[in-house]
Amino acid sequence: MEPKKLEPQRAEELLEILKKRFEKNMHRHPNINWEDVKGKLEASPDKLWSINEMEASDGEPDVVSIYDNEEIIYIDCAAESPKGRRSLCYDEEALESRKEHKPKDSAINLANHMGIKILNETEYAALQALGHFDAKTSSWLETPTEIREKGGAIFGDYRFGRVFTYHNGAESYYAARGFRGLISLS
Repeated sequence: MEPKKLEPQRAEELLEILKKRFEKNMHRHPNINWEDVKGKLEASPDKLWSINEMEASDGEPDVVSIYDNEEIIYIDCAAESPKGRRSLCYDEEALESRKEHKPKDSAINLANHMGIKILNETEYAALQALGHFDAKTSSWLETPTEIREKGGAIFGDYRFGRVFTYHNGAESYYAARGFRGLISLS
């Protein structure tokens, strides 16, 4: 299968959107400069395509420094869980288990299609340390195997001045629950 890539005009438009967001939110990536990011984006058209998918589903992706290195990572930084990725159950197994009132897709399926991964608890907590996200919504999180094997899945949100991680049946879905994704350019 040929790698996915954007039309040149859309790639240029997206780079401009990403540059403006990058410059507006320097606190998310204090030790990273735009020229390094731009170079990696231009060298990885398939990853730029994935970031466009994040943008198109209202994720507002931005570079976020969540590790103690200079790895360039894009994470959805929309204030609330991305609008274009809500009302999804957790994974394919959960989707198949629903006999009626199935959601349109699962978070894991959609993330795989987009070429991104769902944030885990540590990544979600690191993102929340840079701002307050999901004050009115929630986001599915990468669920540990031992929880998923018991039919559960975890999600996080920000309420009452702190970050919470909860559990739910993996087959559940809500209009206010989506997922946040991550893609590394390194």
